[in-house]
Amino acid sequence: MAPIHPEIQYAERSSATDPEKNIIYFTINAPDIKGEPKLEIKPTEIIFAATAGDPSKGVPEKEYKFDLQLYEEIIPEETRKITTSRAIILVLRKKELKAEYWLRLTKEKPNRNWIKTDFSKWVDEDEQDGVAPE
Repeated sequence: MAPIHPEIQYAERSSATDPEKNIIYFTINAPDIKGEPKLEIKPTEIIFAATAGDPSKGVPEKEYKFDLQLYEEIIPEETRKITTSRAIILVLRKKELKAEYWLRLTKEKPNRNWIKTDFSKWVDEDEQDGVAPE
């Protein structure tokens, strides 16, 4: 079975002074993962692999996989992770404190078609001061 990319959704916050507000919400939409997925978080890279599905319940098996080079550095040891039956949600701490958003999520441009903006968490750069991180 050839691996496929899960859909990724992301949103960003930035602050030149507050590390708690200098984050990226990064959601890996991969429902029905079997076992523990492989998830490596490095300063400039996120590597993910997992198997999902259950043929006995009529859900075909899928192999998810990606290796993503980030636009700038994060602090891996400060990553928060929430796992649900439908997704893995990461809150990544950006290394550099600055008010501006990254130009894009990935080093290569443009972003890949399986990477999408998470508009449910998105806040415009100039409106983020009054919004508390989730």
